[in-house]
Amino acid sequence: MSENTTKVAISADFLTAFAALPRQIQGKVTEFMNKFRNDPTSPGINYEKLNACQDKKICSVRIDDTYRGIVVRQPETGVYLLLWVDHHDEAYAWAKNKKCEVNPKTGAIQIYDMVIAPQVIPAAKDFCLFSEISDKDLVELGLPEEMIPFARSIGDAQEFYSKKSSFPADTFETLSWIAEGFPLDEVKALVKQEQEEGAVSDSLADALDSPETLKSFVVVEGEDELRRIMAEPLEKWRVFLHPTQRKIVKKNYSGAARVLGGAGTGKTVVAMHRAKQLAAGLKDKERILFTTYTANLASDIKDNLRKICTMDELRRIDVINLDAWVAQFLREHGYSAEIAYDDKITKIWEDAVAENDFSGEFPVSFYEDEYNRVVVAQEAFTLEKYVKATRTGRGTRLDRKKRMQIWKVFEAYQNMMKEQQIRDINTAMYECRMLLLKSNSETRYKHVIVDEGQDLSVNGFRLLRAIAGEEHENDIFIVGDAHQRIYKNKAALSKCGINVRGRSSILRINYRTTEEIRKAAFALLNGISFDDLDDDFDTGDRCQSLTHGKAPQVNRFANANEEFDSILKEIKGLVDGGVSAKNICVVARTHKLLDDYISQFTANGIRCYEIKGNKADDRGLDGIRVATMHRVKGLEFQYIFIVAANNRIVPLASAIDHTDSISEQETMTAEKCLLYVALTRAQKGAYVSGYGQMSEFLK
Repeated sequence: MSENTTKVAISADFLTAFAALPRQIQGKVTEFMNKFRNDPTSPGINYEKLNACQDKKICSVRIDDTYRGIVVRQPETGVYLLLWVDHHDEAYAWAKNKKCEVNPKTGAIQIYDMVIAPQVIPAAKDFCLFSEISDKDLVELGLPEEMIPFARSIGDAQEFYSKKSSFPADTFETLSWIAEGFPLDEVKALVKQEQEEGAVSDSLADALDSPETLKSFVVVEGEDELRRIMAEPLEKWRVFLHPTQRKIVKKNYSGAARVLGGAGTGKTVVAMHRAKQLAAGLKDKERILFTTYTANLASDIKDNLRKICTMDELRRIDVINLDAWVAQFLREHGYSAEIAYDDKITKIWEDAVAENDFSGEFPVSFYEDEYNRVVVAQEAFTLEKYVKATRTGRGTRLDRKKRMQIWKVFEAYQNMMKEQQIRDINTAMYECRMLLLKSNSETRYKHVIVDEGQDLSVNGFRLLRAIAGEEHENDIFIVGDAHQRIYKNKAALSKCGINVRGRSSILRINYRTTEEIRKAAFALLNGISFDDLDDDFDTGDRCQSLTHGKAPQVNRFANANEEFDSILKEIKGLVDGGVSAKNICVVARTHKLLDDYISQFTANGIRCYEIKGNKADDRGLDGIRVATMHRVKGLEFQYIFIVAANNRIVPLASAIDHTDSISEQETMTAEKCLLYVALTRAQKGAYVSGYGQMSEFLK
């Protein structure tokens, strides 16, 4: 059979099994897979029937004297699927009850256990997990008919989750929505949304084109792709996309598009695959701008794009955080002013206030906020415009006379910036946009992709609109989540010239954290209203995780030494149990606290690697990771330790703006979001600890 009539595909389970093999055996498996991909019908491939296996399509292949691969072959369609690899006996035990079929309802390839359902007392059927769901509906949801008795024997959600490996992956996901109490009609609508229209055949070749199948199988097209997949088998985000994600990535939008989703739902993954998809279609000198809010996230994205893009695709994508792009653009156009932050800008504000505000009525932070959120946001750069500007959402009421007094401070601030050759980032973005609009600049991009969109300001989005040019196909693609807004920026896209109406999607599956961690983190935000990055609301409650584990451990200690001793013991236990130190991250609210913990860990023989703002986490370096809450954003680790969650530290007393009730509420919400972000970095386990009086957020 010629190569172009065969399809060789690898399952996600195969990669999991491969990753657990000794390195020497991994080399042999990769060597075998190369031969297998080139010609699965070769006489050199030793297929062996599995006499105990019920599905005759499933057989074993020889890796060496002691290791076997489990494959499905359908020679009439030219399809060969690699399902599992293991030691001889374990591989045969895994395959014994397995079945591989195309689901007649969904068209997806399903791998599942042919399990004999335990006898269920008729009366007990009324109390089973799926007692409210008819057989017809279970089949509609993708459950193979022969598994109905087994599903009917499951008493509760906990038992269902413990039997995850017996179910087809797609069906388990669908039924887990039911197990979590979502209404049947809603779940049916979700399933329908993910399926493609058209007739379903029982051919594995046809089924390999189904988005549902591609959630857990990848068709290997060439040796380079195979090598990339096998190099990092556990980085499945590079290879497998959920049908919802795939639709978003592949879709042709008539203008800007927005994607919402809670922490861990794969927004950045979608944005990266979208960049690859668009880059593949570019011509001549066309380019893509991929931007985000912070430098370390941009650095991380650049590293990950290298793992999925060809060299040509990569060359066409500029990955840079927006502030750095602005600085670079202004420098290239002859601007000599420095973009300054924090202390430098605060000093100019303090001087402007000291020289012009004799009443002492407002703190310095009020002026800075008022300037950024009213003057810059509405481009009210004259007294006349400022007096007329709306101040919706600002807590302190100002009459005309007060505005005139405040303007004197703003005017002094602007003059001081010019004299000192300094710009704050919002002023720099405004000047950058004015320059872009005046010239037909070569810096315009065919497509703009925005990660962490909730953190960009009104000015930031207006600038991106100018960078992308007039509205056109696939011009701006934004992913974000207001629940993770940890900076003061907030913008409604429609007010920035970006229209996403009718071009919005929501990601609902959390791939990172356990459901227990997700729920605990989300509970921190109870009662707070969040926007959808535009003029509507995002409840964020239609999301769930498919993995389960322990709820975050919250521990209070009498003093700092007690807390540290407990954390040290826990980390040593994890490392002794086989967890790599680089998969553990200790998170504190401030740099000063972090320095204290680093010195204590170092004194106790624990190597630390601090994640800093200007570069990606180098996974090649050993040691536990340590980071501030702001710096851990966008990253993930198996275990997270949130330390010193004490009163006045979480929330940080100096971060709360007491100017008025609205400012106070906003800054409290930002602190809660910060804790939510830190907690949702954990994949398997989360520990929160403090000493003395604990954070009010944890009561």
